[in-house]
Amino acid sequence: MIFLQAFLHSIRLPKKQAMFKLNRIGMDITVVYMFILIFIISLPSFVNRLTSAEGLGADMPFLMHLVYFFMFYYLPLTIMLFLLISLIAYVGTLIAKALNRKIRFSILWKMTAYTTTIPFLVYAIVAMIFPVSDSYIWIFIIYSMLFIIKIITVYPKRKKRK
Repeated sequence: MIFLQAFLHSIRLPKKQAMFKLNRIGMDITVVYMFILIFIISLPSFVNRLTSAEGLGADMPFLMHLVYFFMFYYLPLTIMLFLLISLIAYVGTLIAKALNRKIRFSILWKMTAYTTTIPFLVYAIVAMIFPVSDSYIWIFIIYSMLFIIKIITVYPKRKKRK
């Protein structure tokens, strides 16, 4: 149920109400949500791998396809996307400091993770229909950066200490 709520709120980003609801969700739920989302975007490649009649793994049994998929596709993709989300959140902290906003890295990481919902789902749907190039990742980065900047501007400014 909480994953459905996270999904529904992440689609409504960067609205203020959705942002604050997502901020109340724990980091553990966010990480599991990302694992589920990455699995969904990996499905087109897995289906393509299973239906491929040529290549090195064409004669492999299903269990070996599954092991191969998780070891050589899902795991590296997960690591790469978590690093990319961390990089975007770090750039967001620099932008937040420049704008004098009161927001921490952990909040920005969580919000960045939730901003990936729409691009990832679009990618999964389009990739099921026809092959998509890896340059799509640049669109994801630009989309997430624009949303993070919008999210940062919603947070209040830091109060000056006297």
